[in-house]
Amino acid sequence: MKGICPNCEKETNLELIRTIEAINVRGEKIEIETRRYRCLDCGEEFEDPRSDDDPLDKAYKEYRRRHKMTTPEEIRSLRKRYGLTQSEMSTLLGWGAVTLSRYENGALQDEAHEKTLRLVMEPLNLLRLIEETPDALPQEKRDRLIEELQSAEQAAYSFSRIYEERFGRYRPNVFSGYMSLDLAKLNNAILYMCMDGVLKTVLNKLLFYSDFKHFKVHAVSITGSRYVRIKFGPAPDNWRSYLSFLMEDGALDVEEIFYDEDVTGEKLISARKPDLSIFSEEELMTLASVKKHFKGWTAKKITDHSHEEKGYMETPNSQPISYAYAEELKI
Repeated sequence: MKGICPNCEKETNLELIRTIEAINVRGEKIEIETRRYRCLDCGEEFEDPRSDDDPLDKAYKEYRRRHKMTTPEEIRSLRKRYGLTQSEMSTLLGWGAVTLSRYENGALQDEAHEKTLRLVMEPLNLLRLIEETPDALPQEKRDRLIEELQSAEQAAYSFSRIYEERFGRYRPNVFSGYMSLDLAKLNNAILYMCMDGVLKTVLNKLLFYSDFKHFKVHAVSITGSRYVRIKFGPAPDNWRSYLSFLMEDGALDVEEIFYDEDVTGEKLISARKPDLSIFSEEELMTLASVKKHFKGWTAKKITDHSHEEKGYMETPNSQPISYAYAEELKI
């Protein structure tokens, strides 16, 4: 390949060198692939100055994945979802503002802070924290959040009933992208993908590629959904139940498409705007990039493409596809 060598200060032929570097994270060795370039003219090796590929950051992501820790994206997403500044969130948690900023920018939290973060992710726990810390927020914002969190807690009760009755429970693992199923994110990802109308078959692939691409880059999925191998490609487990719920809730409309006298299809169209505030910036970027990549693809084209994925080819029918195959993703 061609590129600029910083030693020669000109465009030369470069060789990509992949190596495995063992990084010690809290006493645990984590092997990370690093990439460097060698100039074939002068023999100088150097890192790509345009790349933000940080081995330590990759090691931290892998450590979080292994230990199921809260990610920087989840921390920022929680804070921004409720319109809290870093200072306000820090006061609620009893931390210094610098501490929260470090965690949001990639530093590893200690065990005590991780437990606090996991607790505060639940609306009821955050509600109690706001009620018990009256001086942490301006009164108007405090009143608004208390009302919002009380409503969220009531909604969470009905959501849990749906979860129990229709979807069952499962622990985060390699088949869920090391995330618990987040129905709110899954439902709003569906509404986002259906804003301009999309066929059911295409929707399932868009969700699959979004979750798997995010896992490939960030070591966690977006929705925590498990994807199974079915005839027309990967699809979220129990996908019919999710769509039925959104239709019954009035959030999703169905339009019948006629290809000819004997062949019809169903286009799904969002009847309600998705709540994008529940996603982190990284998650939104993933969703947008997948939607843009497959824009204009027919159901057959995207189905054929998904059939070429290694995860699909090597997974038995009706079985969940491991997110470990995300490294082989063709996108």
